Amino acid sequence: MFMQQQQTIEQTISASGVGLHSGRPSKVSLSPAPVDNGIVFRRKVNSHVETCQASIRNLRSTELCTVVGSNGFQIQTTEHVLSALWGLGIDNAFIDIDSEEVPAMDGSAAPFAQLIRLAGILPQERPKTYLKIVEPIHVGDGDRGISILPALFPKITYTIDYDHELIQEQTYEHEWLTADFEANIAHARTFAFSHEVEALWARGLGQGGSLDNTIVFSDTGIMNEGALRFPDECVRHKVLDLIGDLSLLGIHVIGHIVGKCSGHRFHTQLVQAILDNPEAWTLVGPPEKHVSELADLIGTDDVHAVPVPASAAF
Repeated sequence: MFMQQQQTIEQTISASGVGLHSGRPSKVSLSPAPVDNGIVFRRKVNSHVETCQASIRNLRSTELCTVVGSNGFQIQTTEHVLSALWGLGIDNAFIDIDSEEVPAMDGSAAPFAQLIRLAGILPQERPKTYLKIVEPIHVGDGDRGISILPALFPKITYTIDYDHELIQEQTYEHEWLTADFEANIAHARTFAFSHEVEALWARGLGQGGSLDNTIVFSDTGIMNEGALRFPDECVRHKVLDLIGDLSLLGIHVIGHIVGKCSGHRFHTQLVQAILDNPEAWTLVGPPEKHVSELADLIGTDDVHAVPVPASAAF
């Protein structure tokens, strides 16, 4: 069911566009990275290269998008490119960027997933480590929230509920498989409501938003030409965002994630809650590297791992 080896991409590949909120031109290049590197943003300033690990430690904001930052710079709207990398099982990559916001492309993760496929996916020599949930963890507020439960395989069940005739209540179940991500999740676009757009503009947000990169719902329909890509495209996009936000954990999870009317804030709170509750999980795979890193991250030595033969399937 899962690749046993860590993976990177085979060659550097680039894309350009505009930032959804800044409206400014932006170029990103995805490049191979060594084992245990994780996903790292880089930006060149004069002769100096600034770096920022895609990690919950570097989370800066979750208002409308996921922002990470360190070493003097921050990167806005990271969730779609991170979702493409994580959804395709990429553990190690550099993301070089020449601005402070990832380009919106078409509002989905599909353009990034297609770039990754063009670049090629390269298995690496070091085996993966998985974080396996053994006790439930929940974060939320009233009827809104997200949980992760023990399960044999990774799975996401997500529910949204909007008072709009084209959305209403939608539930989607995603089996965490690369083929399912590419076919059923990656193409789902971000969405907004027409009455929200002017409010965003007044706050200096959504400056790069257009009908080319955002589904805009009017009171009775959609303002975009053509139909939705999926009847339940909105809930699928929430799954897409969740996968990108989960990448900030830095390790793939075996568990059943159940979200209801959630969003970036609760997604990232769940990542932090996982790290804050080491009794609720165990590591599966080669222990030495990730045990030391996670022990340092959560500030405790109470981290253990279960070695697994290379031939095993989870």
